[in-house]
Amino acid sequence: MNLQGKVAFITGASRGIGAAVARALSSEGVKLGLASRSGADLDLPDALGLVCDVRNRGQVERAVAATVERFGRLDICIANAGVGSYHSLVELSPEHLEEMIDVNLKGTIYTHRAGIPHLIASGEGDLVTIASEAGRRGLPGEAVYCASKFGQVGLTRALDHELREKNVRCTNVCPGGVATDFALADGYGRTPDVLPGMMSAEDVAEIVLFILTRPRNHRILETAIRPMTEASWG
Repeated sequence: MNLQGKVAFITGASRGIGAAVARALSSEGVKLGLASRSGADLDLPDALGLVCDVRNRGQVERAVAATVERFGRLDICIANAGVGSYHSLVELSPEHLEEMIDVNLKGTIYTHRAGIPHLIASGEGDLVTIASEAGRRGLPGEAVYCASKFGQVGLTRALDHELREKNVRCTNVCPGGVATDFALADGYGRTPDVLPGMMSAEDVAEIVLFILTRPRNHRILETAIRPMTEASWG
């Protein structure tokens, strides 16, 4: 399906997977509302940079509204903003615990809640959640991260039931390890030595582009992608 002229709203769009998805969609002629805490537009054509912290419901709603005001519609809503902290539950700081629930789970709920009316109005809407393999499997040292990602997966599966008859397709994208600066900040538990062998952000963006360009007579409910260096878990 040709995406030329479609309008997409993406959270966490200034770097990593979000930026890669934005560039992939821009290359297909998609107009973009790019939400991030920096408000970067990535120097892409037909892109509106929006300062937005997804933990703030009002900011999310205003960012979606600004995208629709600028481009006249919204066809694609991608909840990508996320944080991770890798520690056992009892060693995880309360600040990181709350941040993961607020950004990953509540931020996704706020994003899709604001976008859904416009996706329905589009008549050919797509709702995409960038979740994680940690939303499909419980993993040691990631209990709260898994909880937030399981929540994302469950949300999107439920929305598929609510929105299918309104011609809105809902998809979970669940990557394994991706070589970005995700969780590399001090205290978050990931170190650069784990990055070799992981997938690139562009690998995930290609999957998102594949999902969005499928014919409208079917939908992809979930994709799970892992690097070849990462073991299978059942």
